[in-house]
Amino acid sequence: MDSTNVTLSSSSAGLRVGNEGIRKNPTLICTPIMAESVEKMVIDSGKAKASGADLVEIRLDSLKFFNPHDDLKTLIRDCPLPTLFTYRPKWEGGQYDGDENERQEALRLAMEFGADYVDVELQIAHEFIDSIRGKKPEKSRIIVSSHNYQYTPSVEDLGNLVAKIQATGADIVKFATTALNITDAARVFQITVHSQVPIIGLVMGERGLISRILCAKFGGYLTFGTLESGVISAPGQPTMKDLLNLYNFRQIGTDTKVFGIIGKPVSHSKSPLLFNEAFKSVGFNGVYVHLLVDDIADFLKTYSSTDFSGFSCTIPHKEAAVKCCDEIDPVAKKIGAVNCVIRRPTDGKLCGYNTDYVGAISAIEDGLRGSQISSSLTGSPLAGKLFIVIGAGGAGKALAYGAKEKGARVVIANRTYDRARELADTIGGDALSLADLDTFHPEGGMILANTTSIGMHPKIEETPISKHALRSYSLVFDAVYTPKVTKLLREAEESGAITVSGLEMFIGQAYEQFERFTGLPAPKELFRKVMGSHS
Repeated sequence: MDSTNVTLSSSSAGLRVGNEGIRKNPTLICTPIMAESVEKMVIDSGKAKASGADLVEIRLDSLKFFNPHDDLKTLIRDCPLPTLFTYRPKWEGGQYDGDENERQEALRLAMEFGADYVDVELQIAHEFIDSIRGKKPEKSRIIVSSHNYQYTPSVEDLGNLVAKIQATGADIVKFATTALNITDAARVFQITVHSQVPIIGLVMGERGLISRILCAKFGGYLTFGTLESGVISAPGQPTMKDLLNLYNFRQIGTDTKVFGIIGKPVSHSKSPLLFNEAFKSVGFNGVYVHLLVDDIADFLKTYSSTDFSGFSCTIPHKEAAVKCCDEIDPVAKKIGAVNCVIRRPTDGKLCGYNTDYVGAISAIEDGLRGSQISSSLTGSPLAGKLFIVIGAGGAGKALAYGAKEKGARVVIANRTYDRARELADTIGGDALSLADLDTFHPEGGMILANTTSIGMHPKIEETPISKHALRSYSLVFDAVYTPKVTKLLREAEESGAITVSGLEMFIGQAYEQFERFTGLPAPKELFRKVMGSHS
């Protein structure tokens, strides 16, 4: 795996004003149109325009019936946006399985009738471009494309591929590769940012999602945004709505700082929603993305430029993150888990923090205070309470540490008893195996905190403890916040316990992260509003 330090060329792209106001990048957003009839394609093109697209890709290979002469004229005349025609054959991942000459003839006709772009595959590009020599319409531009559905080649091989595509006489170079690792996208950024020709470089799959968003920062000519989720022409395409409203795509410039949530799984995370909304509200030039990471050390080493400014860490990377940081906040060191990594702009060093324990413990204390269970007026309502933590990972460590600091007696319950024992010994508490939790009730009024992903979407019918065992608890907290009310919280409420949702911890830990990311005070009201409307 070649480590790539992605840095930017300083040439800032020209700004254009669209209907969203000032655009910080000239990267176009193209909506793929894959309907089975010409009528539906025209309707969908209208929807694409309404959703903010710059052009549409008409996928001719998706049509059930296609009469080139009449249908191309209709499509070009009736589409309200500039058109890009693709007639993708099966041998390049498309649906067309007919005569090759007829396929190429249809693309030539599209150009003749006024298509803005046609996409031809590298394999036949020389032959196609030779066939229109001297007859190419002024207005039409030819995209020559290459798709690799297996992997992402090395920087050297990608460079050679781009040269090969250019040599065909392409107006625009396009290549799409497959992400086996999120670090694959770095090689594509490196090629794009140094390209002297218009270039579309995308990495397919969830691990390649950042290539589709950050191409606006690294000088990509075009990205794809779908009309609805799931209706995609290649794996990993975001929706138009997400590109424009979630990631604020038009506002990404060459100098935009990149932040993100490092996790596995990660697509459920609401962090991008929260931080991008907050960045926009305070006018901070940053974008916050989902980062599906397999190996955090590899990720941080690859994206080592100061453009990649800060990260939130979630399951399962919080403990591994500790080893990746150059400096660690004393509290994070004590806990042995980091959920916030900042790359210091002055020297590029990685600094690790833990904002989990403050977010969770204060939410639990507020729950107790609000219910009058707390007898103590001055100290923490957790003092002297028996506090059971389910899970011995990063969040478990943070909660155990926080509860201990507040004077609680702590018990760790975990699937593997040895890990529970290890954490209990570190903080000075007791250990149980998760299987024994159902029969463990030495006293009433205990506090339970689930820090595992049990019960998280999509496995919402799971719970770490049986309902009858919940009667011994006065308060139950669940770090899972998708769904907001987990099965554990629902059953705890039915058993008479106070419940505290993971949303409270999520918002609490995000305040401090926002301030570390931006150097600005967190817009707390906005955080609550955003999470309230999306929970």
